[in-house]
Amino acid sequence: MMPLEYLIPIVAFILAAYSVIGNDVIQTLGTFLTSNSDKKWWVLWLYASVILASLLVYGWYVHNGDVSFGRLEQIPLPENMAVWYLIPPLVLIILTRLGFPVSTTFLILSVFSSQTVIEKMIVKSILGYGVAFIFAGALYLLIAKKLESKETLHRSGKKSTRKWLIAQWGSTGLLWGQWLIQDFANIYVYLPRKLGVQELIFSLMVILALMAYLFKTRGGKIQEIVNSKANTRHIRSATIIDLVYALILFLFANLSNLPMSTTWVFIGVLAGREMAISYRLNKRDMKKSGNTIIKDLYKVNVGLVVSVLIAYLIGYLNSNY
Repeated sequence: MMPLEYLIPIVAFILAAYSVIGNDVIQTLGTFLTSNSDKKWWVLWLYASVILASLLVYGWYVHNGDVSFGRLEQIPLPENMAVWYLIPPLVLIILTRLGFPVSTTFLILSVFSSQTVIEKMIVKSILGYGVAFIFAGALYLLIAKKLESKETLHRSGKKSTRKWLIAQWGSTGLLWGQWLIQDFANIYVYLPRKLGVQELIFSLMVILALMAYLFKTRGGKIQEIVNSKANTRHIRSATIIDLVYALILFLFANLSNLPMSTTWVFIGVLAGREMAISYRLNKRDMKKSGNTIIKDLYKVNVGLVVSVLIAYLIGYLNSNY
C-alpha cells in the first residue's frame, strides 16, 4: 500500500486538475463550445487536447521538467503535505458545482504562498480585470453597431461564416495556449517542480480524461455565465471575445511570471463587452447589464474571500499540528 505522504499529493493533483478544468477551462473554451454546439464533442476535445499536450511537453522540455513555465518559482512545495491540503480543490469543486466562477489562482495557490506573494497576485489580478474591462469596453464601443447588431449577425452568409469559423478556431487555439501557460501552475502546484517522464505522462493522461468529460457535458454549470452574455452563440462574437482575452493574457504573461487570476481577466472582458453593447445597441438594457456584471463580481469575490480564509486555516493547521 502506498504511504500516505506519497498518496496525498497524487490525490490532491487529481482533485486540483478536476476542479481547475471544471472551473477555468470554460473561460477559454466556453465561447468555443457554445458557438460550435453543432459539432461532435470529441472533435472539439481532440483539437484542444493536441494543443495542450504539445504545450505541456514543450514547457517540460524547455524548462528542464518545470511545466509551470516558471510560475511556481516563488511558491515552494511543502516538505510534508498534510491531509488538509486537499481542502482547496474540494472547496473549488463545490463552488464550481454551484456555478461560481472562482479564481483557482487564489483558491489553490494561496495555500502555498507567502502573504507577500498573495498580495502581489491580488494586485496583478485586479489590474488584469481593469485593463480587460477598459480595453473590451472601448473596442466594443467602436465595433458593436457594425458586428454585434441583430441585423449584421443575420446578414452573415455561408461564405462569411466559413471565414469566421477558421478565424475562431485560430483565436481559440491562441487563447487556449496563453491560458495554459498561466494556469498550468494551478494544476501542478501539488507535484514536484521538476517532473520525470513517468510523472509527465501520468499527469497528461489524467488531464485529457477530465477534459473529455468536460467536453462531453458541454461545460457544466459554469457555462451558464458565457451563455447569459449577448450573442456568445454567434461564431463572430465568440471569435472576437477569444482574441481580446488572448491578447490581454499575452500582455500579462510577458509582464512577469507571477501567477494571476485569469478568471478576473475573463470576467473583465465579458463585463466591458456587455456594457458597451448595451450602450451602443439598446440603452434600455444598461441597468440589466450592470446588474449582471455586479452579480459576476460578487461571485468572484466570494471565491477570493473563501481563498484567503482557507489559506489562513491551513496556515494555522500547519503551525499547530
